[in-house]
Amino acid sequence: MNIELIAWHLGFLDELVEQANNFKIARFVRDVFPHPYTHESGKFFIENVAQPNPKQIFAIVVDGKLAGGTGIFPQSDVYRKNAEIGYWLGESFWGKGIATEVIKRMVHYGFETFDIVRIYAGVFEGNIASMKVLEKAGFQLEKVSHKTVFKNEQFLDEYMYGIRKEKL
Repeated sequence: MNIELIAWHLGFLDELVEQANNFKIARFVRDVFPHPYTHESGKFFIENVAQPNPKQIFAIVVDGKLAGGTGIFPQSDVYRKNAEIGYWLGESFWGKGIATEVIKRMVHYGFETFDIVRIYAGVFEGNIASMKVLEKAGFQLEKVSHKTVFKNEQFLDEYMYGIRKEKL
């Protein structure tokens, strides 16, 4: 299996909509990721995805097919030595070890590229698969914020996972 992390482009639009238009994905990501995921949503995302230098947001391509997306987002002010990681995979790519591999690559990229010492991810209550993926990638549960997330008309706990540069 060949996994690549590459820049987004409009050639991905149809595959993006096909993979992203799935409530099983949308229920565990922030509201900025719309559902339903339309061609208009995808075009807006691809055309407006900020590509600062160095790059922060990537398409996940597996064996030549768009599988999902990932990004690493350095923080500011007193959190400037931290970065948040985000990721999603289309359902047909679940359970194959892809997310774990992508996260490991993004962690190495993040620590090599940015002046950070910690990378973290928030996981919504019920997203057991994402929790396991982060743990397999070396992240540890740092805290649980009770009923912090308001998603799909209900309050959910948020599980905060982190990995530190010195632990690698």
